[in-house]
Amino acid sequence: MNQQTIGILHPGSMGAAVAGCAATNASTVLWCTAGRSPESVARAEQHGLEPVPTLQELLDRADTVISLCPPAAAEGLARDVAACNFSGVYVEANAITAERTQRIAALLLRAEAVVDGGVVGSPPVNGKTPTLYLSGPAAATAGLEALFSGTAVRTNCLGSAIGQASALKLAYASFQKTSRVLVALSIGLAKEHGVEQELVDIASRRSDSYLAEPEYIAKTAARAWRWGPELEEAADMLAAAGLPPELLRAAATTLARWDDAKNNRKLTLTDALSKLTQP
Repeated sequence: MNQQTIGILHPGSMGAAVAGCAATNASTVLWCTAGRSPESVARAEQHGLEPVPTLQELLDRADTVISLCPPAAAEGLARDVAACNFSGVYVEANAITAERTQRIAALLLRAEAVVDGGVVGSPPVNGKTPTLYLSGPAAATAGLEALFSGTAVRTNCLGSAIGQASALKLAYASFQKTSRVLVALSIGLAKEHGVEQELVDIASRRSDSYLAEPEYIAKTAARAWRWGPELEEAADMLAAAGLPPELLRAAATTLARWDDAKNNRKLTLTDALSKLTQP
């Protein structure tokens, strides 16, 4: 067993489950009850976390603190931790930008180390095995790998730069979560016209992910001149069906950055991405 004491901020559905996995190897996993809901209490009890009444007590006792909270609260929480003069390892594992993670690292001057973390996957319950991507000082990331060894939380160290794990998390989330919204819009539009089953039948014939085919980006750029107007038409139909059209209009605006790549079959992935950065 790892003799560390771990603190979790705060035990939401992901945080509590991750903390529960940490409890497998840590001597103690603490959480702070101040201002938390009955649901938080229930989750903490379910995963065997030890309650403490104040943030200061948690930070005084913890060797490592893992921050898993709503993104908007991440910096405020880090400021609270800094004000308590925390001197252990702080794991910033929220879905926030690399720049915000770097700002948080700058706040925690008294910390032994700040590690950038990003959880990809569902909470580690009922057979789910998310990956905690890590970047930061080697000794601190190695300690976290040992902490979660043999648990449902897999770890993957990306390097030493603060911001790498956050960037990977948001790069994946930008596709994974937006794609779910696109599914809702596509199904909603098809349902409005009574063809939702046909849409599902079309999609079922292709089960792989475009995210795994970056070479397709150049082909997309070459076709953007006609795909953009097509999406504008689709956006008009969404609006007519009472569905929000903004996402498709934004996609059409993005495609417009490739207007001068019309039918360019020699366009490379590098060229396509470069054009995408130029308004």
